[in-house]
Amino acid sequence: MDKTLIIGYGSPIRGDDAIGPLAVERLVERGLPAGVEAIARHVLTAELVTELVGCERAIFLDAAAGGEPGMVQVHRLEPDVDAHSTMAHFLDPSELLAWCRQLYGQAPEAYLITATGACFDYAHCQLSPVAEAALERLLEQVERVWVG
Repeated sequence: MDKTLIIGYGSPIRGDDAIGPLAVERLVERGLPAGVEAIARHVLTAELVTELVGCERAIFLDAAAGGEPGMVQVHRLEPDVDAHSTMAHFLDPSELLAWCRQLYGQAPEAYLITATGACFDYAHCQLSPVAEAALERLLEQVERVWVG
């Protein structure tokens, strides 16, 4: 059976930046099918490589800051061996995939699904009305991707 890992990430205290973790919360509340696991993180760290390497598919959920507020986009990801982070605080999804490939010789098929936020002010896990409306569309895209 294929394993899909959904990782929602973002800061829960920065308004619409919380959309990734809140999306994971909603997915878990609704119930995930067999073979699908969802986790929430503030940031993406190197420790996630061991979670990703055993997956057939990874879906990253995040807020976007540029573009039309409320817009939902799906991007196919590839490992980015040219990404250069300090590894001190966080990585981006393509860099995590590169670490998977470099360390284990494989990386899962991966997607980044974003919803463009409208407000990133301090507000604990409280989305703007625009982001709240986009959250449902983001969740629909997640299901389309995991169903394949």
